[in-house]
Amino acid sequence: MNDSLVPTPPGVALRRFAARLWSDPDTRSTLIGLAGVLLIHLFLWLVAPRILQMDHEPMPAQTRPAPKQFNIEIAEDMFKKVPPQVKPPLPNKFVETNPDAPENTPDKTTNFSDRNQQVAQEKPTPDGKSDRPATEGRKDIENAQIVSGRLQQPVESLPPVPPAVTTPNEASAAAPRAEQNPLPGFDKKEGEDKNAFGSNIAKIPTNVRPIPERIEGAKDVPLIEGATAMQPAIDPKRPRPRPSVVRTQNVRPAILQQNDFGTKNMGLVGYDAKWSAYGEYLRRLIDTVQMQWERIIIDRKVLAPSGTFVVVKFVLNAEGKVARIVNVENHSTEAGAGACVSGITDRAPYGPWTDDMKAMLGEEQELTFAFHYQ
Repeated sequence: MNDSLVPTPPGVALRRFAARLWSDPDTRSTLIGLAGVLLIHLFLWLVAPRILQMDHEPMPAQTRPAPKQFNIEIAEDMFKKVPPQVKPPLPNKFVETNPDAPENTPDKTTNFSDRNQQVAQEKPTPDGKSDRPATEGRKDIENAQIVSGRLQQPVESLPPVPPAVTTPNEASAAAPRAEQNPLPGFDKKEGEDKNAFGSNIAKIPTNVRPIPERIEGAKDVPLIEGATAMQPAIDPKRPRPRPSVVRTQNVRPAILQQNDFGTKNMGLVGYDAKWSAYGEYLRRLIDTVQMQWERIIIDRKVLAPSGTFVVVKFVLNAEGKVARIVNVENHSTEAGAGACVSGITDRAPYGPWTDDMKAMLGEEQELTFAFHYQ
């Protein structure tokens, strides 16, 4: 008997394998889970694009009235490029010039003051192009002053003292008449012999004058014409005024700043600055504050350590009044700081601003003053 192996058909083998897998509970649950995952992904792949698609509903067209038409005629000159006019920058830094230097308008500067002045110094700096002269001073401060001096307090004019009435005994005696002799001549003497020696004899008198005839008078008379032999007595009740030298220019004391780079212009010490009404106003204000501060120190006997300083920031309005004190940076004593604030406020108001100042500054301006005790 011959045995032969008949191959199992693929369909039968697949059903047997599936039945064997399905008979196992663990395998059956795994197959169910895989089938569910596949079905869910297939569902999402087919349905999601339609769900997420946003249908755009067309908006109804709005009817608008037709715009009115009008014609514009453009001139040819409107398309020509006009070069912009570049205005020079306005002076924005106040400096204190030298009042003894001659006035001269600088060519270009951003400094302003109470006068027109060009930079110069006595010993020029080679290739110097600075707008301020070279000065010797301190390196730890910033100061716009270039000269130092002392302000003179205004002196009230006193009525003139009437001249003293002199008595006959006090009257001065007239100077005696001086003797005057004409210029002398020469007497020439010669001998009879032509080869002999001759001589010229001249006598030089005293008090020689170029006059034709001799005038009698005293020999010892003062040479100053109109001199008197006796001066009038001085009345102790009416003393004579003391002679004094009047200074036409003065400048407040300063702590100069060290500046090694100066100018090549030689002359009296000067600063590049242009005159403005605001510069002249500030100069008067600063001088007034300086004198008031010194007066307070003397009257109140303010004692402040040497080397200390106070910085006061305040607001000045268009009426010249101190609107408010913004800040007081005190590096001195309380009395020293109080004297600085009083030096600013005691003499206010300082006068109304001009229309030009109001146009440039507005209604208020913030100022900062630094007071140094030495």
